[in-house]
Amino acid sequence: MIKSIFQGNFDIIGFLMRIPCILIALSFHEFAHAYSAYKLGDTTARSFGRLTLNPIKHLDLFGTLCMLLFGFGWAKPVPINSRNFKNPRRDIPLTALAGPVMNFLLCFIGVLIFRISIAIYTAIGFNVSSFMLDFETISLNFWTIFLTLNVYLGVFNLLPVPPLDGSRIFLSFLPDKLYYGIMKYERYIVLVIMLLLYLGWLSKPLAYVSSLIIQAFDFLIGLIPFL
Repeated sequence: MIKSIFQGNFDIIGFLMRIPCILIALSFHEFAHAYSAYKLGDTTARSFGRLTLNPIKHLDLFGTLCMLLFGFGWAKPVPINSRNFKNPRRDIPLTALAGPVMNFLLCFIGVLIFRISIAIYTAIGFNVSSFMLDFETISLNFWTIFLTLNVYLGVFNLLPVPPLDGSRIFLSFLPDKLYYGIMKYERYIVLVIMLLLYLGWLSKPLAYVSSLIIQAFDFLIGLIPFL
């Protein structure tokens, strides 16, 4: 079973390993939005330089800090002009869904690499040397952080509240007047979300759902022989 190997409330190595994991998770998430919009006919994101994996183009200060401190967060929204879509009612939710799906895919890859690493370390033996033991511990924790942050980001962004992707997936089925009526309170909703994350009222249920997804991926990959 996959679980964090770090002990205690704070670990400097684990904290530092969060940084590249966050950069990858957020960059791939926003790239997926931009690429899906581009494939569906909207070149706005590409025109703004967002059709890239360069994290500098995507990072939002508060969203990145939330990812670093709480494991849940967001990046700068990818600019989209829905008038360029052939079928906006269909293409807007598809473009929004692309980000979380990308994070779930990265999580699945992380679980797979974690499993493969366990198989390799078991085959060669953990007690070859102290260096090998240190490398094994660090690498397993890196992939644990990587897959956890990605699934957290995917689940968090599926919440049906602005400015998260879930609002563009689920709320897009509402009448336009009601949809835009909710979206105009986006700034206030962001503050409420941050408060709920800080208090732990939101992070705990999201972590529970994320854990179920990781366990499902782990179970599926465990069906592969030798893993």
